[in-house]
Amino acid sequence: MNSLEAESTASDESPDPSSHANNVYDIADTGDTEDQWLEEEDDDDMDFQTTTADDSEDVDFFETTEGDVEFQGTDADDGLNSVELDFTANDNEEPEEDDNETETPNTQPSNTGHAPAGRLQVTHSQIMRLFGHAGLRDLFTTHRGSGILVGEDDEVDDGYGGTRRRRRTRDRRGQYPPVPSEEGKKLMATGTFGQNGHYEDKLRKRKERLATRLMYRELGTQADTPRRTDRLMSQGLIPASSADTIIHYNARCYSGQFSDDGNFFFSCAQDFKVRMYDTSNPYKWKYYKTAIYPYGQWTITDASLSPDNKYLAYSSIRSIVCLASTDPTLSSESPLFLDFSATDQSNQRRQFGGGSSHFGIWSIRFSGDGREVVAGTSDHSVYVYDIETKRSILRIPGHTEDVNAVCFGDNSSPHILYSGSDDTLIKVWDRRSMGDSREAGVFMGHTEGLTYVDSKGDGRYVLSNGKDQTMKLWDLRKMMPTEKASRLDPARYSTGFDYRFLQYPDAEYEPHPHDCSLVTFRGHRVLKTLIRCHFSPPGSTDSRYVYSGSEDGSVYVYNMDATLAGKIDVNKATHHSRPKDPDFYTHSYEMRTNRNPDAWKTCVRDASWHPNAPVVAATSWNGWGMSTGTCTTHSWNDGAEDDEGEPRMGLRVNQRLEEDEDLYDHPRRGNRQSQFRSRLRSRMVRATDDDDEEAW
Repeated sequence: MNSLEAESTASDESPDPSSHANNVYDIADTGDTEDQWLEEEDDDDMDFQTTTADDSEDVDFFETTEGDVEFQGTDADDGLNSVELDFTANDNEEPEEDDNETETPNTQPSNTGHAPAGRLQVTHSQIMRLFGHAGLRDLFTTHRGSGILVGEDDEVDDGYGGTRRRRRTRDRRGQYPPVPSEEGKKLMATGTFGQNGHYEDKLRKRKERLATRLMYRELGTQADTPRRTDRLMSQGLIPASSADTIIHYNARCYSGQFSDDGNFFFSCAQDFKVRMYDTSNPYKWKYYKTAIYPYGQWTITDASLSPDNKYLAYSSIRSIVCLASTDPTLSSESPLFLDFSATDQSNQRRQFGGGSSHFGIWSIRFSGDGREVVAGTSDHSVYVYDIETKRSILRIPGHTEDVNAVCFGDNSSPHILYSGSDDTLIKVWDRRSMGDSREAGVFMGHTEGLTYVDSKGDGRYVLSNGKDQTMKLWDLRKMMPTEKASRLDPARYSTGFDYRFLQYPDAEYEPHPHDCSLVTFRGHRVLKTLIRCHFSPPGSTDSRYVYSGSEDGSVYVYNMDATLAGKIDVNKATHHSRPKDPDFYTHSYEMRTNRNPDAWKTCVRDASWHPNAPVVAATSWNGWGMSTGTCTTHSWNDGAEDDEGEPRMGLRVNQRLEEDEDLYDHPRRGNRQSQFRSRLRSRMVRATDDDDEEAW
C-alpha cells in the first residue's frame, strides 16, 4: 500500500477557510513506479490521470439513516482492492500566479482508457470518499483545531476561518414541535401553572378586561371564588414595552435579579461592580450600595443572593467567589473570598492573590438554607462549597464541556442539583446516592450547548435555554435513565454552532431523536452571550408563564403551551436614550458580527419578574455598538403610552439612580467637562474607589 505523509501547521490566528476547502495536488501517471503523495502547497496546479475507466467508478461510502446520522467509512479491504493509483511529482511545473480563475479540465476518459492530464480541485470530503478508510477518517476528524470537520459530504464555511459540520437530513429538516403544544395545554389545565379563564361574552368570545373583572368581583356575580378571581387578574398583568426607568451603566450588564421577597435587586456589570438597590417600592427604587470584585477576569459572570438577603455571592472567570454583606453600613471594599479550588481548610487562602485560577466560574447559586454555594465551572465540573468550613466539599467532573448553569432542584433541600453544559446535556445529581459518581438521570433534547437552567423550586419542573434557539420545559419524572444516556453520543446530534458570531440556520434544524422534554418554546434568539430564562413568580403571575431574554433586544413571555403571551421590546424603549460619544470606539466583537457596528443595538441578557408586582427588570447590553449597558423597569399600564403619575415614564438615570442631564442630548450643551463625563466607554479603566462611579 502507498505511504502517506501528512504535514499540519499550527497558527495562533484562525485558519483561512479556503486553505481547507480547496487543496491542489500534482498528480501524474508514472507507469510501474511506486505511488507517492506530494506535500501540499498553496496555489499548486495538479495533473490527475486515471488508470482505467472501471477504476473511476463512484463508490458510495456514506450510509445515512433517519434520525441518527453517522459517517460510515468503508474498510480498506472492501473499498480499495480494485483501486490502483500511480502518483509522481512534477517538479518542473510552475504554480499558476492568478488563482482567481480556474480552468475546468476535460476529465472524460480517452479511447486508451486514460483521462488526459489536467487541473482538478479536490476537497477533503472527496478525498475521504476516494479512500474511505477508517484510519484516514480518524486522522482528519481529530484535527478539529485546524478547521477540518470530516464525517459529512459537505462542509460549511463559518465565515471566521474554519468550517462547521452540517447534518445530513432527508425529511426531518426544519421540523419544529407544533405550536400550541398539546402537552403544554394539559399543564395549563392542571392548576400548577395558573388558572384558565372563562369568557363572559359568549357570543364574541372576548376576554374580560381588568376593569370588568374588578366590577364582577365587587358585585359578587361571578361563580369563581375571590381568590381564583384575584389569580386570574394577576396573571393577566403582563408588563408593557414602555420603560418606567432606564438605568444607564458605562459597561455591559450581565445579570440582574430581584430577591425572593422583592425588597432587593442587584445588577452585575462588566466593570466588576455589583450595584444593589432597595426595591421595597417596586415603582420607585433607591440606591443601596456597590460591591467590587478585585482583579476579576473579563466580567462578573453571575451573582446569587442568600435566602435571608444578608449576603451576596458573585463570581468572575476565576476559581474564587466573593461574598459581600448587603448591609449599607458595612464596607464592601474587602469581601470574603471563597476559593473553590481549596479542598480542605488548610488550603484555604484568605488573601485574593493566593487563589488558583486554573478554572473559571460561570454560574453560582445559594442553597435553600444559605449554607452552601454550588458553582458550574470551565473545567467541566460542578462544585459545592460549604461556607462554614470554608472549603469545597464536593467536586463532580460530570460533563465533557464547560458547565454554564447550575441550580438546586428544591428550595427546601440541598440534595438535588441540576447542571447544564455545552455538551448539550442537563444532568441531575442526587448527592445522597453518588457512590458511583454517576448522575441520577439526564435531560436530553437540546442539539446545541446550554446557556441557562432554572428550577421552579418544587423539585419537579426545570427550564433551560439552549444555543439551538429553543427553550425547553422538563419534568424530573421523565428524565432519561443513566444507562440509556451512557449509550448515546450527544455530539452526533450537534453541529458545533458558534452562537457568538453566527445566525442560527433554522432551515437546517433537526429535532433530537431522543428528546424527553415536555414543551419546546421558540421565537427568541439565544446569540452572542449566555442568555437566561426563568419561571414567572407565583405571587404576581400565579406561575403562569416562562420568559427569556433575547439577542434582538426583547423579553419574550410564553404561555405553557408554547404560544407567545407577550413581548417587552427593550430596544424600542431605550433607543437612542443617551448621546453618542464623539470618540466612540467599536469593540472588535461587534465589528466582526455586524455590518453597521456603531449603530444602537440591544441584547437582553437577563430579566427578572418582581414576585409581588407586575414589574419586569431587564438587564441588557445596550447602547451604541452594545458597548454599554442598561437596566430597565417595565410595568403593566393597560396599553397606555404615557403615565400621568410621577416619576414620568422613560426617566433616564445613572447607576446611582440620579437623574443626569448628560444622558439627554441637549443642543445647547457646550461644557467640555460635561461632555467628557458623559462619554460612552468601551475600554474600561480601573476605579480607585468602590463608589466612585465617575472613575469609569
